[in-house]
Order: sequence, then structure tokens, then C-alpha cells
Amino acid sequence: MIEGSANALVLLAKVFVGTTTGSLAILGDAIHSLTDVVNNIVAWIVTRISSSPPDREHPYGHRKFETLAVFFLASLLVVLSFELALHAINKEDTEIVNSAWGLEIMLAVLVVNISLATWQRMWARRLQSDILLADATHTFADVLTTIVVIAGWQLSTMGYLWLDKVCALGVSLLVFYLAYGLFKRAFPILVDHFALDPELLSSTIHEVNGVRKVNRVRSRWIGNEKSIDLVISVDPDLSTTDSHDIATNIELLIEKKFGVSDISIHVEPMHEKK
Repeated sequence: MIEGSANALVLLAKVFVGTTTGSLAILGDAIHSLTDVVNNIVAWIVTRISSSPPDREHPYGHRKFETLAVFFLASLLVVLSFELALHAINKEDTEIVNSAWGLEIMLAVLVVNISLATWQRMWARRLQSDILLADATHTFADVLTTIVVIAGWQLSTMGYLWLDKVCALGVSLLVFYLAYGLFKRAFPILVDHFALDPELLSSTIHEVNGVRKVNRVRSRWIGNEKSIDLVISVDPDLSTTDSHDIATNIELLIEKKFGVSDISIHVEPMHEKK
């Protein structure tokens, strides 16, 4: 709630300074801050949904809702970067006004953003939350863009009007780069990219006594946790209890070596080919 209120004040401050000075770079930074406000709303909703326990409709839990939110935030950043670039390219040169009070407001905005980014990153690490880390990364982008925007604004008021456009384009590229980083984090989870190397996982399973063959190895990310499902073959003469003990030993080894506790193992009898 405090974070959302702070971001809303930052947004209003940037809009006010941008409209009164005529700086496109500051207005672009204001649009960037608008996404922070949206991020806070999304993060507040998603962190409550993703932490919900599994239910009938979502037997694997709700952790991918957090990944979807990261993807949504990245998509917003892409739209923002293109819109800002187009405005910078198409805008006609106009006088940009300098003001002492405007500079003071932007410096205050800078201090607020640094404080928010530090606070968000601290809680993201404590909670091991991708959505909070994405939010912290986004806020840190505000710190960098505000520094660039303030410098460009001050220089453009000295007659270098083209610098305002250059700074706006720079902000656009930075926002796009940050969106790319978020996409790289979300895509592997959404498309079920493997979480552990299958060859390494297979060789580890073969270390367990009684495993005759590894028929299938699959792993994927569910939120920030790994999930594994296996199909192995054992001696057909083994009892159900002995086969279960082999599966248990595999689970213990994988949990010890890879830190994975969500493991599903199907045991089949090994049939020799004639």
C-alpha cells in the first residue's frame, strides 16, 4: 500500500514537471512510472493467488500465475518502449523550460525511486518471489531513467533541444532491454523448458542400486520451484515393497543433490528382449 502510494505520487510529480517544462523525456519517464502503479496492483493480486494451495482446478498449485504476471509486465514495457520511441522521433522541436522547483521535484523523485527499489529487492530475496524481483527491477529502471532524463532535460534547456529526443530514445531502449530480461525469465517456465539437464539427471538415477533402465526423464519449472517426473525399470522379480524402496532412494538422492522435492516416479518391470 505504501509502495503504491509512493509510485502514484512519483507519477503525478513527473506528469506535472513534464507538462509544465515541455520535456518529452520527463513525460516518457512519467509513462514509465504509470506502469509501476499498474505493477503494484498486479503484484498485490498475484502474490495472493500464487501462494494459494493446490485445489481441484489447479492440482499443481497456482505458482504459474506469478510467471504470467511477469510476462504481462514485460509486455507492458515493450508497448511503452515503442510508444516512447515513436513520440521522440515524430515530435517537433519546441522550447523546453528550466525551473529550480522542477529540478527539486525530480531529485526528490530520484530519492523515492532508490528507496523503493532497495526495499523491493530486499523483500524479493526474503520471499524468493519472481514477481517482486521483477517489480524491483522495474523500479530500478526508474532510477536509471530519471538520472538520464534529468541530465537531458537540463542540457536541452541550454539550447540542445535534440538531447531531449536522444534521452527519450535512450529511455525507450533501456525499457526494452529490461522487458527482454523479464521475457527470458518467464518464457522457459511458460513453455515448460527443462529445469534440470536430462542427461545429468539420468546418470544420477543410475547411481541408485536396483535401477535397470531410465525410460523417461522430464523436468520443468512451476513458479520458482522444480518439478520432476520419471519412468524407470527394475527387475521384474522384485516385490512391490522393494520397488517402492528403490523409488524412495531415488527421491532422496535427487532431493539431496538438486534440492527438488516435487518428484513423481513410475516404476515398470524390466522385460528382456528376446
